[in-house]
Amino acid sequence: MKLSTSLTASLTAVLSATAVAATLAAGASPAAAMPKFKQPKVFGTSFQTDPKHDFTKGISPRHDGILRGWVTHYSGGVAEYTPIKWVKDKTGNTEGHFAGPPEGDVTAYASPISAKVAFYSATGCKGTDVTADNKSLGTKRCSRKVLISRLADKRPALITVYQGKIVKFQEIYTP
Repeated sequence: MKLSTSLTASLTAVLSATAVAATLAAGASPAAAMPKFKQPKVFGTSFQTDPKHDFTKGISPRHDGILRGWVTHYSGGVAEYTPIKWVKDKTGNTEGHFAGPPEGDVTAYASPISAKVAFYSATGCKGTDVTADNKSLGTKRCSRKVLISRLADKRPALITVYQGKIVKFQEIYTP
C-alpha cells in the first residue's frame, strides 16, 4: 500500500507530536541533556568571573556553568552564593584556606536549588566519614535535605548552575 505525500506528512506530524507529548508527560525536556561544563581548578587562587553578569541589576542567578563557591545565605528554596579562591598560608602552619570576596564586594548570585539537585558530600551523608576523591571532591551522593541542612556552614563546593537553578553541589574537602 502506497501512501500519498500529504497523508505521509500528516502521519509524520502526528507521530512527532505524540513523541514530544510522551517526553513531556514523562517529566523530561525535549531539548538536549544538560551540556558538560568545564570544571574550574578545585584549589584555584583567583575568583572566577562571569563577564555576562550585570551585578548592578541586583542579585540573580549566575550563567550556566560551574562555580567554585560557597553558599552565604539560604531561604525559601533560594541559595545566595559567592565565588571563592584558595589562599595559600604564608606562615607554613597550614596549606591554606578558602576565602570569599572582601567585605562590600557585590559579587554574589542567587539561584533556586533544584528539587532534583545532585549533592555529593565530602564527609558522607552523616558528616562523619571522609568521602572525597584524590582531587578533594565529594563522592557520596546524599539527599537534597542533607544539603540544605549543611548550607549554613559555608562549605566550599563546585556549584553547577543550569537554566538558572543549582543542579549539582559537590563539596570540596578541606581538613
